[in-house]
Amino acid sequence: MAAEKNSPAEAARILGLSFHNLDLLEQALTHPSAATVMRPHNQRMEFLGDRVLGLAIAEALFQAYPDEAEGALAPRFNELVRKETCAEVANEVGLAPFVRVDHPLMVRGGRKSVSILGDLMEAVIAAVYLDQGQAVAQKFVQRLWAPRIMAQGDAAPQNAKSQLQEWAQQNRMPPPRYRTVERTGPDHAVVFTIEARLETGETAVASASSKKAAEHIAAQNLLKQIGLTDE
Repeated sequence: MAAEKNSPAEAARILGLSFHNLDLLEQALTHPSAATVMRPHNQRMEFLGDRVLGLAIAEALFQAYPDEAEGALAPRFNELVRKETCAEVANEVGLAPFVRVDHPLMVRGGRKSVSILGDLMEAVIAAVYLDQGQAVAQKFVQRLWAPRIMAQGDAAPQNAKSQLQEWAQQNRMPPPRYRTVERTGPDHAVVFTIEARLETGETAVASASSKKAAEHIAAQNLLKQIGLTDE
């Protein structure tokens, strides 16, 4: 019998998994806005999944780049466990239609929210961990993240904020300053707008679902503006 469309059983199928307890996956798919007494939300699972993800990625990088020091592995790790990366993976495997959100949030595009999809992916990882154990959960993460791990290649990704700060130091300037220009949206779908500014007056602005991500993008934009990168 075919799984019902957008059901936890169908989500398990597209993930290539067979759950012993589909209630765990149901909870992982449930945003706080759609929670009920009978259907708890996924925030606690997101907390756990974040830790499982971190260990899985750390182990994968340790194996994939055996000659690299901690200082080179760290930016690789940071890039792979970002909320934005988790949301991208959730989209790629087709999880967005399975997100349980209330109707008002769905109308506002909740199933496209980086924050919601990022949390969802981490909660799904926790569901796999709770249902089938650490070894299976780590293999699950490493399977989904493998293309990104290998795509990094020999050169570790540069952190835009660090690169911008190094440039400022080389030019005898104070470190770049970051300030919150605006905070919009409800708590479950907040968007931060951050300005990055150099002492010379150059500025760049970016928006994202976390301050850290917005600062990173603003630094990238400022690097491009001053001609240090074309990306």
